[in-house]
Amino acid sequence: MEPVVITALDQEGRGIARVDGKAVFVDGALIGEHVAIEVYQRKPHYDRARALEILNSSPVRVAPRCPHFGTCGGCSLQHIDAAAQVAVKQRVLEDALWHIGRVRPQQLLAPIHGPTWGYRHRARLSVRDVPKKGGVLVGFRERKSTYVTDMTSCAVLPPNISALLPGLRALIGRLSIHDRIPQIELARGEGADRPTDVLVLRILAPLADADEQVLAAFADLHHVHFWVQTGGPATVVPLHPRESRLAYTLPDFGVRFDFDPTDFTQVNSEVNRVLVRRAMGLLDPAPDERIADFFCGLGNFTLPIARRGARVIGIEGSAALVRRAGANAATNGLSALTEFATANLFDATVESLAALGRLDKALIDPPREGAIALVKALPAEGLARIVYVSCNPATLARDAAVLVNEQRYTLRAAGIANMFPHTAHVESIALFEREAP
Repeated sequence: MEPVVITALDQEGRGIARVDGKAVFVDGALIGEHVAIEVYQRKPHYDRARALEILNSSPVRVAPRCPHFGTCGGCSLQHIDAAAQVAVKQRVLEDALWHIGRVRPQQLLAPIHGPTWGYRHRARLSVRDVPKKGGVLVGFRERKSTYVTDMTSCAVLPPNISALLPGLRALIGRLSIHDRIPQIELARGEGADRPTDVLVLRILAPLADADEQVLAAFADLHHVHFWVQTGGPATVVPLHPRESRLAYTLPDFGVRFDFDPTDFTQVNSEVNRVLVRRAMGLLDPAPDERIADFFCGLGNFTLPIARRGARVIGIEGSAALVRRAGANAATNGLSALTEFATANLFDATVESLAALGRLDKALIDPPREGAIALVKALPAEGLARIVYVSCNPATLARDAAVLVNEQRYTLRAAGIANMFPHTAHVESIALFEREAP
């Protein structure tokens, strides 16, 4: 096959070329590059290919820092300059808003930046005993595979956790249930002297007493905490030390959040702080307002809204998270300005939203599925301003089309937050306003 010319990148960071009018998605290729390719999957309307040789390199191509890049599925964009990654993600957001939602923001917000290495304060690592590769492997899954990457370091994990990977492999290999531990989950919190790093072992069989002693010695030596999980999230408990807690703060708003390692928190704490600050600037809560925080989780946005003096109702589908959010409000002295409710917002109706009472503004922070039922059910009056925080440009664009074309909002501004550097994940924030009648 003749070399192809890459004319765009898709949402997964793959190069896009056209051959005889048919789209070809090329792993590892960048815009403007001429690439010799090998097609490995043919579909009626597109092909997938790998780059055999880059005949002329893009000026934004860089050498990946991680020796496991290309095999490991944890990152997909390490071969692109960090600043160029942000530009690519901004374009992904703009393209989604226009091509899916047929809307354009009146203003593009400056991208939110943060650390590009060592930023992942949450991670789910797979574990597998592979005798052919020398024993236990601990790492992210390989790209397009269920195999575990044979990795001994990770540039996006905190440096101390990256350095622990070889030791973790050896540690798990010493346990009596080394072949019954499929996963280790990392959750990092803030501590007085050093961060609190919790490693949750998903175990499918009980630990022996000797196992617990080995884990305790490792935890003490490397300043980590071990928790264990025998079933769903509710089964997570501390192992060593027995008194183990996680928390993070938003200093701009003087709030602290306690959380369990399986609770949802953002992976990039520094970017989260800036994102919350921007959300509050766009929402502009005032003491005479009543504001809804839809998909409130632990109260990451609820408590800053309340700290600005507004009354806020946080709504979330998980009863456990609602209880935790209420406890966090109490800890921060904000119970008088906050209330929380459990509701399935994917089944929101006009009636269920009306039952919430008067609302002046709203913040929406849904999972990847978006909030289509919610935005369709928003009240015809009130809600002069909506801030929408998204982790999926496609569902944001779909919901934006409803807000603009059916609910008579204007998309005032939108921009990205580089929450996951070196990956194709696009976090974004958008402001919708409705003109007063």
